[in-house]
Parts: sequence; structure tokens; C-alpha cells
Amino acid sequence: MSQYAALRANVGLLGTQLGDTIRNQLGDAVLERIEQIRALAKEARQGTELQDQQLKQVLASLTDQEILPVARAFAQFLNLANLAEQHHTISKAGRASIEKPEPVAELLQLLQDKEISKNRIEQAVADLSIELVLTAHPTEVTRRTLIHKLTEIAACLAELEQDLLPLQQQKTENRLYQLITQAWHTNEIREQRPTPVDEAKSGFAVIETSLWDAVPEFIRELDTALIPVLGHGLALDATPIRFSSWMGGDRDGNPFVTAKVTRQVLLLSRWKAADLFSRDLDVLANELSMDQVNDALRAVVGDASEPYRKLLKDFRHKLLHTRDWLTEALKHDRLQRPDDLIWHNEQLLEPLLLCYQSLLDCKMQVVAEGLLKDTIRRAYAFGLTLLKLDVRQESGRHTAVFSEFTRYLGIGDYADWDEPARQAFLLNELSSKRPLFPRNWQPSPDVKEVLDTCDIVARHGAEALSTYVISMAGKPSDVLAVQLLLKDAGISFPMPVAPLFETLADLTNAPECISKLLAIDWYRGYINGRQEVMIGYSDSAKDAGAFAAAWAQYSAQEALVAICQQAKVQLTLFHGRGGTIGRGGGPAHAAILSQPPGSLAGGLRVTEQGEMIRFKFGLTGLAKRSLALYASAVLEGVLLPPPVPEQSWRELMQQLATVSCEAYRAVVRHHPDFVPYFRAATPELELGQLPLGSRPPKRNPNGGVESLRAIPWIFAWSQNRLMLPAWLGAGSALAVVVEQGKTELLAQMRAKWPFFATRLSMLEMVYLKADAEIAAYYDEKLVPEALLPLGQQLRDQLAADTALLLKLIQSDTLMAKEAWIRESIMLRNTYVDPLHILQVELLNRVRHEPETVNDSIKRALMVTIAGIAAGMRNSG
Repeated sequence: MSQYAALRANVGLLGTQLGDTIRNQLGDAVLERIEQIRALAKEARQGTELQDQQLKQVLASLTDQEILPVARAFAQFLNLANLAEQHHTISKAGRASIEKPEPVAELLQLLQDKEISKNRIEQAVADLSIELVLTAHPTEVTRRTLIHKLTEIAACLAELEQDLLPLQQQKTENRLYQLITQAWHTNEIREQRPTPVDEAKSGFAVIETSLWDAVPEFIRELDTALIPVLGHGLALDATPIRFSSWMGGDRDGNPFVTAKVTRQVLLLSRWKAADLFSRDLDVLANELSMDQVNDALRAVVGDASEPYRKLLKDFRHKLLHTRDWLTEALKHDRLQRPDDLIWHNEQLLEPLLLCYQSLLDCKMQVVAEGLLKDTIRRAYAFGLTLLKLDVRQESGRHTAVFSEFTRYLGIGDYADWDEPARQAFLLNELSSKRPLFPRNWQPSPDVKEVLDTCDIVARHGAEALSTYVISMAGKPSDVLAVQLLLKDAGISFPMPVAPLFETLADLTNAPECISKLLAIDWYRGYINGRQEVMIGYSDSAKDAGAFAAAWAQYSAQEALVAICQQAKVQLTLFHGRGGTIGRGGGPAHAAILSQPPGSLAGGLRVTEQGEMIRFKFGLTGLAKRSLALYASAVLEGVLLPPPVPEQSWRELMQQLATVSCEAYRAVVRHHPDFVPYFRAATPELELGQLPLGSRPPKRNPNGGVESLRAIPWIFAWSQNRLMLPAWLGAGSALAVVVEQGKTELLAQMRAKWPFFATRLSMLEMVYLKADAEIAAYYDEKLVPEALLPLGQQLRDQLAADTALLLKLIQSDTLMAKEAWIRESIMLRNTYVDPLHILQVELLNRVRHEPETVNDSIKRALMVTIAGIAAGMRNSG
């Protein structure tokens, strides 16, 4: 029996029920047409040219009435296949076919085999600090209402794995059918773009539906694994993994994220926390019916007959009162906060810890270690603000504040000052006791918006906010400017301010910038030995290609670690990764272990973006596994760090980076046909019509590729399967060094250096996902004749690069050693292929026959975009 038999059986079950739904709603003829297309796609994949042509003919001949149901059928099937795969990774049947089914236990065994001392393991576990930052970049194409149905479908699949009585089996299958029918009758495309508040609510929904249970379950499993090794588990207040968010705080290039929106999201976050904890307290009050208590708890509740219940019910009443006040506060711009609200984490923890200690003192440890401990773990992990919020703003917006202000004062224009003059002004004001901005100053609306944001940050405090990220930061004054703005707003806590280095030039300049910053006495005193730096993956890859960007990121991190070690400052690196290879994505475990040695010493912060949030954390079991993978990878990176690269490796990697960057830019920046080819061969322009996220797809609506955000840039190339940003330049560079006779050195680097091995592994995955034949079909139907040579050139390059990589890794098959990933990609191809062909047909109509395009055709095009994104998984 195949190790994937259970997965295929579930995919088959869901597909059959989707087919039954279509037959019942649209009749046998439509289902037969869909089945004909599916069969042809499967045969075409097996290399039958005749079936390939027949498939294209059938799809091109669909009537207007047929196109939308066919597109929806294949898109819905891909969502169901994704779900079956997610379920497989956490099911009993799936354990044999996935990598690292027990990541923490496997790591602890490895550490013991390597004779890592108990003290070192103990210290690494105590220091474990992972912060996952949820972001809502516009790649999540599935609506929240459908996500809920998919979660329910997963629960049905889990139930069907049990040994059910025939009646229960029938009941569960009926429920499955109901849910699939509901999904079919739900519009999968949003009517309008989500607002930043909508995006924030989707983050809260992930907490509520999966992470709320997954976090205490993960910590409980980590505890269980550690006890045989260390003799004890984690401390009660341990928070190895915490969560923050950019949703409602990331205003870089998003005019819809205002100070008012940030305030609303902060209050909503508290509202949801109060709601969730009040539910926990209700359950606990029913559980803790015992009457034996210690003196401390008795002193609080008096002679109540059910002391635990009384304490918890009284506290729940206060929490609900707080939730009611928050409901009102959300309706008003300013509302005086009364003193009787539950506002600080200590207030939440006090009654919970009182109950916990009392149960221990009264020899009821088994009760204390149950649901009560889970709620205490949640209180430490999420607190009363649920998700801490980051604020991100572009450095130019801060410069504009001081530029306008210094002109108002008549002392010149801050924007025109050199770096020493800026620093002198900022440091002088940072040391001053008086307010910076006079009350009678009337700033412009844009400047007022920046000041209002700082005011919101100051009002909401350290429990609600995490880091202030400055994009396009390149000089120490960019960081000092934010410190001054926050100080003048009356901030009462040392909020971390993280410069974000994202282009190739930024990354190269990062060590010098941080070195100069740490040389400033005032700054060194203020940060109290801690510095956070954000490394951007998306824009650096878009700027220089994936290979050159990866080496620049590695080199910058390595230099920053050394600078901070010398300055005796603890560095936390914040990784702005996306879901795709072109944006720093790929398997998290391998990515973490490929970082420079020492880079995890200050903990790990990393973004979880777009649809990857659902793929990693959408189900409780899946979330628990993802958390375990993160924890085991960080512990392994700290206790078994990768080697420091040898000089010969560095020199060759630098050569690869230089050559690959030149090859990448020669096409993307300098080829005269590239921009028109890109616009013709991909649905980039049409993507703007898809209501994906709250942020505009371009920083400058009138600009070219350089102004396009990294996400739609990647998204567009995944739609036509050329996957260009993730591989362009890399193969050309490898070919140059192979010609120079450096194949043995490449083999040595792959065998001994995780960073380089991971780069090649990522390329291998991209080449498997890319499909030159599909890309050629887009060209054939959509690209003007004059631009066709460039498409052919790129496909030839892809073929040559793939062949070279297979030779270097001594394999005749891509991802041969990663059977699970290979199976996952192959499983989808049969259902993605018809969507590609259909999308080409629809793009052709939209572009060349606009008079024939009705709402049904427009919607069908959007469905193909969403369906291909689901099929490609990490689309943006």
C-alpha cells in the first residue's frame, strides 16, 4: 500500500462529493464536461501530445455559460486537495510519509547522540524566544467564510479516520457533503477589497480557531519531551513562542492604515482577548468545584462554599465589563477609561495563579495541571492584547515631519541637512526636557498623521505594541528620528525601533549603519543592551535576484552579529520572509538552519505572510506541528550551529552572487522588451482587479516594474508558471563556475554548508513547480510576435539551468529525495493545468474582445487566478 494511499483516498472522497454537488446543482452534462477535462489533463501530464491539444481545444470551445462552473470546479477542488494534504500531515496515516513527524523528540535524541550537555540544553530551552508576526499581504485569496468551511471539512476527515459505527459514518459523510455544497454556493471572490480592520480580524480568527488550543498543547508536548532529558519541564511562565501582527499597524505604502485604524485594531484585539478569556473562565468555573483551598485564596473569597468558582466567576464578570466598555470605545474616537477595567496582564494572571497554587497546596496537582494550566499558558502567550502590534512606516515620512517643522522654526530644511547635522539636531532634542513641538504649530495632514500614530503608540503601552519598524532606513538618523517622535508623544516604555534593510544596497550598507548607531552614547544608553534589525527578503530578491539577495542577507546578518557581539549588545534579527522562494520562503526548518552561526542567539522574529498563515496554522494540529518545527529548528541552530564558511566558499559564493545579479538585472532592468513582455505574458495588470488585500499593488501607480510591490511581482510569474524571480540568474552563475572547473568545490559546499545546500534545494523546488510548456502557451496566445524571442530565451535558460542543477546534485529527477514535496506538487498539476489554459483563454478575451466580456467572464478570470494561487500553494 502506498504511503500516500490515505491522502489520495481523502482527495478522491472530497472530489467525488464535489462532483455530486455539481451534478445536483448543474446537471450531468456539466459534470461530464468537467470529468472529460480532468481526464484529458491527467493524460496530457503523462506526455500525450494528442490529449494536450484536445484539452486546449475543449477548454477554448467552452460557452460563456460553461466557463465559470468549470473554473470554479477546478479551483474548489484545489482548495479541497490542499485541505486533504494539510490534514494528512497531522493524521496518523500521514506520519510515515512526512519529514520529521516528531521534530522536538527527534532533536532531543540528536542532542543526546551528539553529547550536548544537559546544562547547555537547559539554557537554550530557557532562552528560547520565537516571535511569529502575522501579516496580511495580498496573497491570501481565500475568503474567511470559506476558510471556516474548510476547517469544518478537516474535522470531518479526522472523524472518518476513527472506527465509526455505520450510522455515525453516514452522518459524518452527510455533514461533509453539506459543507462542500455550502462552499460551492459561496462566492469565492470577495466583492470588495478587505480593509485593514478586516485583515486584523482574520488574524484574530486564526488565534481563535487554532492557535488558542495549539499553543498550550504544543507547550505541554514540549514539556513532556523535556522531562526525561532535563528532569523537569518548562517554567510556568515560559513563552517559547509568542505572536505579533502587522495587520492594522503596517502603514508603509498603505494609505488606508491610519492612526484611527491602528487604535481601532488595538481595541478590537483587547475585545477579542477579553471574549476568549471569559470563555475559558466559564469552563474553569464549571471544572473547579472543589472546596479545599489554601489560606491565600480563602483570604480573597471569604467563606464561600465553592471558593474557586466564586473567584473565577467574579473575575469573569469584570472581564465582561471590560469587553462591554471596549464595545463602546470602538464607537467613539476618545472615551475616558475607567479604573475598574481589567487592562494589564498581571490582573489576568493573579486569580489564575492563585487558583493554581491553592490546588498544588491542597494536593490536587493533577487538577492544577489540566485546563487551568492551559489558560495560564495562554495568559502568558497572548495576554489581554492577544496579538502585539508592530508599527511600520517609511523613513521618508519621518524626514518630512522634521523638514516641515524646521522650516516652521526658520532654521532651514531638515531634508537638506547632511547626516552629522541631522544627528546633532535629533540628539540635542532627545536630551532636552522640554516638549519638541509647540502647541500652536499646525502641521500638514500627512505630518499630523505620523504624529497621531506616535500618540496612539504612547497611549497603548508595551503590552499592546511590539516593534516600530522603519522601512527604507539607511542612516542612524532614521532611527533617532523615530526615537524623538516617540519621546515627544510621551512614550513611557523603551519600544524597540528596528531599521529594515531590504534592497541589495541597504543590506550591504546595514553593518556600517548599525555600527555608527551603536557608537552614539545616548543611543547605547537608551537601548539597554538590545538591538533589533529587520532583514527584508522580498525587495532584495526583486532588486538583485534570489541568489544574490540570499548571499547579501547572509553576509549582512553575519556582520551584524559580529558588530553586536563586540558592542556587547544582544541582537534580534527580524526576518521579513514571504511564502515563496523568491521572497525568502520555503520550508522554515531548513531556512532557520541555513542562517549564519550566532544569528539565533538573541531569539528569532519572523513574518508569517498571507496564505502561509493558513497553510501553517489553519488547523490546531497543523499549528502545533508548525510550532514544534520552529522550536526544534531554533534549538538546533543554537546548540548545533552550522559551520563558519571557509574562505574558499565565501569567495565562490561572492562570485555566484555577482554573476547571478548581473544576469538577473541584464534581463529585468536592461532588456528593452522585458517590461512589455512581463505585462503581456502574465496577468499582472489583471491582478490589480482582484480584491486581495487592503494595500495598493504599486507604491507608485504610474511606475513600471521597479514600483511594483514584491508580492504581485512574484504572484504574476507564478500564474504563468515561469516562476522567473526565484531562479533567474542563479543557473547562469552556476554555469560560469562549472566552466571554470569549480564543480568539486560546489559539491563540498553543498555537503558541508547548510546555507548553500538550502539554496540549491530551493532552486530544485522552483524548477519542479515551473512549467515551460504552460509558460509557452501563455506566450503563444497572449504575447505580441515581436516579444516572443524573449520568452523563448527565458524558457531555454530555464531548461539549461534545470539540467545543470540535476547534474550538480547527481540526480535524474527533481526533488527525488523529497518525496512528500514532490507528491504534493504532482497531486495538484492535473487540476491546475486546466485553470492555466482557461486563464489564457479569458485573458485573450479580456484584452482583445472587451465588448464580449460580461460579469461572468470577469469572475471566471478572478476564479482562475485564485485557483492557480491555491494550486501553487506559496503564490506570493
